[in-house]
Amino acid sequence: MDFALGADIPVHMHTKTMTYPGHVKAVTVLGLPLIGGHLAQMAIGVTDTVMLGWYSVDALAAGVLGSTFFFTLFLFGAGFAWAVMPMVASQEAEGDEVALRRTTRMGLWLSVAYSLLVLPLMFWSRPVLDLLGQDPGVAEDAARYLRIAGFGIVPALLVMTIKSYLAALERTNVVLVITIASAFANAIVNWALIFGNWGAPEMGVVGAAVASVVTQIVALIGIIIYAVWVFPHHQMFVRLWRADWDMLGRVFKLGLPIGLTSLSETGLFAGSTLMMGWLGTVPLAAHGIAMQLVALTFMMHLGLSNVATIRASNAFGRRDWKHMARGGHVVTVMSLVFALLTIAVFVGIPMPFINAFMQENEPARAEIMAIGVGLLAMAALFQMMDGIQVIALGLLRGIQDTAVPMVIAAFSYWAVGIPCSYLLGFVFGYEGVGVWSGLVVGLAVAALLLMLRFWAVSYRRLKSATPNRVS
Repeated sequence: MDFALGADIPVHMHTKTMTYPGHVKAVTVLGLPLIGGHLAQMAIGVTDTVMLGWYSVDALAAGVLGSTFFFTLFLFGAGFAWAVMPMVASQEAEGDEVALRRTTRMGLWLSVAYSLLVLPLMFWSRPVLDLLGQDPGVAEDAARYLRIAGFGIVPALLVMTIKSYLAALERTNVVLVITIASAFANAIVNWALIFGNWGAPEMGVVGAAVASVVTQIVALIGIIIYAVWVFPHHQMFVRLWRADWDMLGRVFKLGLPIGLTSLSETGLFAGSTLMMGWLGTVPLAAHGIAMQLVALTFMMHLGLSNVATIRASNAFGRRDWKHMARGGHVVTVMSLVFALLTIAVFVGIPMPFINAFMQENEPARAEIMAIGVGLLAMAALFQMMDGIQVIALGLLRGIQDTAVPMVIAAFSYWAVGIPCSYLLGFVFGYEGVGVWSGLVVGLAVAALLLMLRFWAVSYRRLKSATPNRVS
């Protein structure tokens, strides 16, 4: 556990003791734009899913498979972008502008290097998909998607890094605005290229891939312009080519475990997608719809997790343990409240949401609906656990504790979640519902162990090692 990163921080910044209502207000002000930004980002994926579903079930299945492959690799590389957030937030609390510039630049370096490393996997994905037992027709369409969409990983990871830099400096509104603009751009290009509207060629799933790349490039241009305009004194892109090996090593050391943690969780969901693919095209399409709905609600928890990271990092930089504890309590309770609301919706009125992803004349409509309702019932069960585990991860990243959480995540998702999904889905014959039940078990184990890690080990050790000097 690397607490040495902040061991020599001078305590020169002071804050008044903040009440719980004060924390709720602060989390809301900082968190709403982040949550909105995540929702807008998800809207890009939902737009792809909805429009491909309108085009055909085969195109929808291929899009689900291809995008799952893409985001599995993307989220691993995003670990370096995520590492920028707690480091810059802590450096801002210290008043060290040079360090935060160095951190962000090396985050950009690592994002580009990783993108170039995984691009060949995107371009030659067909053998991998065949090896994973996917339907040959769906696998071929997914591979065609990835040969184009794969190029979007470079701008996507650069955008993620700059977003982390801006969020750590509490410039979250622009993240929301740029992401919303990107979502509109994606919808427009999708409408033109998937269906051949406005004189454009009809490209189906390949059109969705082109739209994704265009969207990421638009977002990158917009966020760079904003960062340079608002923080010209940081000189973020001046002599960007100059290596800073010491800081690159620090970002890598913090970011690699974060990336592996994300890969473990994403791998759990990617594994479930592959298993649903073994059940057939229709179950895979139903799984894609349910997963998009779950991912949308998860954005609330992810936004709160980002707030937990930023505020815990600031408290870490000031050595203000009371502030950190109260903030941790608030984000956890807010996440639980939203999870309860989501459970009520998924169990009470699932059909209108599933309907939105299909045309009225879809031949497999009734079958997809029946499977989707069952999957959303399972999704309601793991909503609470999913929220708790991501909040715990956000708090742990705020204090730059990433190595042990990586091990916990790998154990929970791969040693528990994936085997349970396979056993319940195929050995015991519960099929899709069984596969999703395994997700519930893996997330529950992760939630319990990660919360224990923060409150019973990491936070307690920090507090006992250094007295609270501020609040």
